[in-house]
Amino acid sequence: MSISVTTETVWEEFHSRLRQFILRRVPDEQRADDILQDVFLKVHTRIDTLHDEEKLAAWLYQLTRNVIIDYYRTDRATTAIPDLPYEPEDRLENVVLELVPCIQAMIESLPATYRQALILTQYQGLTQQELAQRLNLSLPCAKSRVQRAREKLKKMLLDCCHFEFDRLGRVIDYQPKCVCCTQQGCSPACATSC
Repeated sequence: MSISVTTETVWEEFHSRLRQFILRRVPDEQRADDILQDVFLKVHTRIDTLHDEEKLAAWLYQLTRNVIIDYYRTDRATTAIPDLPYEPEDRLENVVLELVPCIQAMIESLPATYRQALILTQYQGLTQQELAQRLNLSLPCAKSRVQRAREKLKKMLLDCCHFEFDRLGRVIDYQPKCVCCTQQGCSPACATSC
C-alpha cells in the first residue's frame, strides 16, 4: 500500500496537538518547542517506516513519547554531574614537587632492604623479576619486599599528612598533621619524628 503522508502534511495536522502533548510533560515552553522540533526531524527522517496511514497518530505520539524520554535522560545526565572545581595540571605538579623532599627523606629512613627494593623498582625501573635476579632472591620474596616497602612509605605519608585526591586518584592537595610540617611545609625531618 502506498503512503501519501509527508512531513508537511503531518506538521499541518498535528503540530499544535503535539506541542500541547509535550507541554503537559515538559513545563518549559522553549524546551517543549525544541522537543517538537526534534520530533519533526525524526518524522522527516523516519516517515518511510510508517506502513499504515491509519496508524499515523499512534506512531507520532509514540515517537513524541520517546523524544520526551530521551530529553529527560539527557537532562538528568547533565544535571546530575556535580560541578567540580577546575584543578590546573600545574597545581597537581606543584603538590608533587612540594612532597618530593619529604618522600625522599622517608625513603631514606626505611630499613635498608626495603629502601633498596623500592629504589630499584620505583626509581631505577627494574621489574620485580629483575630485582629478584639482581639480589639473588626468589620472586615471591622480591615482591614481598617491594610491597612492604610501599606499605611502610604509605604509612609514613599518612601519619605525616592528610591527602586530598582527584577523581583519578592523583594527589591534589595535602594538609600537614605534624608540627614540624605545619611550621615548614612537609619537612624531610618529619620522616623520622612523626
